[in-house]
Amino acid sequence: MRENTVLSAWREGRQTVGGWLSIGNAFTAESMSSLGFDWLCIDLQHGMLSYDDLKYMLPAISTRDTVPMVRVPWNEPYEIMKALDAGAYGVIVPMVNNREEALQAVSACRYPPDGLRSCGPVRAAMYAGRGYLAEANQQIACVAMVETAEALENLDEIATTPGLDGIYIGPADLAYALGLSGPSEMGNPKHAETVELILSTCKKHGMAVGIHTGSLELTQTYLQQGFNFVNLGTDSGFLMRLASTELAQAKQTKEVEREKTGY
Repeated sequence: MRENTVLSAWREGRQTVGGWLSIGNAFTAESMSSLGFDWLCIDLQHGMLSYDDLKYMLPAISTRDTVPMVRVPWNEPYEIMKALDAGAYGVIVPMVNNREEALQAVSACRYPPDGLRSCGPVRAAMYAGRGYLAEANQQIACVAMVETAEALENLDEIATTPGLDGIYIGPADLAYALGLSGPSEMGNPKHAETVELILSTCKKHGMAVGIHTGSLELTQTYLQQGFNFVNLGTDSGFLMRLASTELAQAKQTKEVEREKTGY
């Protein structure tokens, strides 16, 4: 079976940098995968796409060595199994609140006797190669998002969940969980302290830990803090940021020329 190089890196304590796919387009996915991201996550929770898009985007990512992951809409076993059968090499599960919910996610990722995943890997076995059914339980990454007040109360039990491969911080929802006014207060000291608490708890238990960002500055900061996996940004974010910057510069040049010529 094809190695999950990202999961191997986490197990060895190494770091990875990923990207987020929110546009339901195979060409966008292939373009992002050509850049050299360690992993790309297709966002079925908040992204502008559906399972039908997944069927085209996963093969597009597979043209390179980038590891394909999917953030599923919710902690529903059938959603997790469908994403894995389509060829995802890992799932990020939102709003996991306690060990019971973490175990539910893990179980959906593992074939018996380790879990309750139903056998039908369809495209996954073709992408992964020979030995998928025998090796998938060791190669598929199951990641739980910690982003609620309840999850913070149960942080130690989530971080020690058998079979869980990583914890991923959703910083915007975490801000709400802390009683802050949302993403605008992610720089609040209370937010930073909580992020550090999650990081240190995961490190204490030997659990890989990641965080969602949307900027190079934050990505560099979190890598320096020791996070195992950090999202650099989204396809739509990259597009909007570059387009808005260059458009503003083009309009500025246009105004300068208008002042010179009078028209």
